[in-house]
Amino acid sequence: MRARAFRHDELPFLRSVMAGWIAEAGRCGYDHTGELPHRVYDNLRDRRPAGELVRWWEDADGPAGIAITLRFGCAFDVFAAPRLRGGPLELSMLEWAAGATARAMDAAEPYVLTDVFDCDATRIELLGRAGFARFRVWDHVNERDLRDPVPEPELPAGFRLRHALPRDAQGLAEARNAAFGDDWTGPSYRSAVMERPGYDPRDEIVVEAPGGGVAAFAVGWIDGRNGIGHFEPVGTHPAFWRRGLARAAMSHAMRRMRALGLTAVTVNHDAGNAAARALYRSLGFVRRHETYGFRRPAAAMPSSG
Repeated sequence: MRARAFRHDELPFLRSVMAGWIAEAGRCGYDHTGELPHRVYDNLRDRRPAGELVRWWEDADGPAGIAITLRFGCAFDVFAAPRLRGGPLELSMLEWAAGATARAMDAAEPYVLTDVFDCDATRIELLGRAGFARFRVWDHVNERDLRDPVPEPELPAGFRLRHALPRDAQGLAEARNAAFGDDWTGPSYRSAVMERPGYDPRDEIVVEAPGGGVAAFAVGWIDGRNGIGHFEPVGTHPAFWRRGLARAAMSHAMRRMRALGLTAVTVNHDAGNAAARALYRSLGFVRRHETYGFRRPAAAMPSSG
């Protein structure tokens, strides 16, 4: 098996690879293909070269696995090809990703983290063998059938829905910073997200405030091969809370997904986020799974690798 340093222009290819893995084995263990660009573009934000933080492997049968390290400063993801699930090569990918995260993260961080679907007994068993222990419920994983009626978006007077434009980079940066406590600038959002291969402005829905500016946003990723959409992220600038703006953006995106022939859409949220849970339930989402957080003391990681 050969390791490859990731390049941004490979991301559309790796999304198609993961869509094939999902078609073969189901979503459990992979999440939506839209999580790849979200985690690479949004979570890593070019703070270090992507080739240092993202790796993929291939063997004689093709792509074998994908790893994203240093998410949130201390977490990693590994997605392995179905043919390798549960075996020594998947375990070696987990060990590499855990070690790479430990070596790159702040020395004050006590643990290296990862998460796993509740239905993924294979990964849970491997993490136990690697010395990881479950410590929390991480996300609720929700799904909606797009064959059911989708409400028409409703907005207060003066607001309007549209897809993102390059000129929205500053407004999107400000809205995300206010909603999530992030530290985007307009130029960094444009270069790290909007100008990356595979970014489609039609997937990023904005609610424009009266007089301009981004009041709310929803990114709806498309996996056409499996007929599934996925929201990540969804947010509203606090100055415009409780006006139904995120709900309208999601309804608009879901109607587009239906028009593209998708049959289902998913969204994940932190298990403790009651506001997100209420919003998604109001739009017809039902919880299908949970993800569990696992951790291992950083001191237990190899010092090199």
